[in-house]
Amino acid sequence: MKILGVLLLVAGIVALVYGGFTYTKREKVIDAGPLHASVDKKERVPLSPVAGGVAVLAGVALLLGSRRRTV
Repeated sequence: MKILGVLLLVAGIVALVYGGFTYTKREKVIDAGPLHASVDKKERVPLSPVAGGVAVLAGVALLLGSRRRTV
């Protein structure tokens, strides 16, 4: 449970700080016989600040809950 809590906490903080992530996608433009041309496109996947906040709160709750059970 502690590992899951830490992962959720880190993922939530990253979502709040960066607001999303980008990746590069290669797309074919021309494919005519021996002639090939492609373009690299950068695409962005936005992450909601609400989802980041929920992940942070869930991570903290899991960390606190796992600490109470072991005592």
